[in-house]
Amino acid sequence: MSRILHIEASPRADRSWSSKAARNFLAQLKEQLPKMDVDHFNIWTAILPTFDGAAIDAKYAKLSNTPLTDAQSRAWKLIGHYVARLDAADAILISTPMWNLGVPYRLKHLFDLVTQPGLSFSFNPATGYSPLLRARPTAVLMATSGDFTEGPSYGRPDLATPYLRTALAFIGLKDADIAHVSPTIGLAEAMEAGARRTEGEVRRLAASFAARLA
Repeated sequence: MSRILHIEASPRADRSWSSKAARNFLAQLKEQLPKMDVDHFNIWTAILPTFDGAAIDAKYAKLSNTPLTDAQSRAWKLIGHYVARLDAADAILISTPMWNLGVPYRLKHLFDLVTQPGLSFSFNPATGYSPLLRARPTAVLMATSGDFTEGPSYGRPDLATPYLRTALAFIGLKDADIAHVSPTIGLAEAMEAGARRTEGEVRRLAASFAARLA
């Protein structure tokens, strides 16, 4: 049985465009893989540990091969649970809005927690950084008020897509498929065209995931 981790990064619940697209995607995937298990991780209802104090000291201790204190060990063990949850999934789906050209701060918080030496990446002075997580089907459904599918929207750059693609690849989740759910605001004609494009992207992603997970 395959397990997909759905990281929901919108706090808007049923009003969220990205969450709605994710539900559509998961429903289509479930039709093709009836025994698929969904691990739903809402980062707005979860209590994410702060990354400061003992946690950040533990990271630098790991980087310098210094023994951890008891407090650092406890903080490191807690962070390890989040990396393990990520690594236990056979596929990853992130549904998120774009906020201020980037990602919501809670999603950035999660990336800061799971991007850790010895857990999700390694470093060798001779060879540089290497990811530790195995590649698997990974997709992002990102809702944006403007249409960024052809480039900047009214001069506004999309900083979220390159960040997500790079951050995921850094820990091993390479070649993430990022689909825009857009525009969520604007003229009716443009929004209708965007809805049709989104539906097509959801169908494509569901078929791709099903083929790779079968």
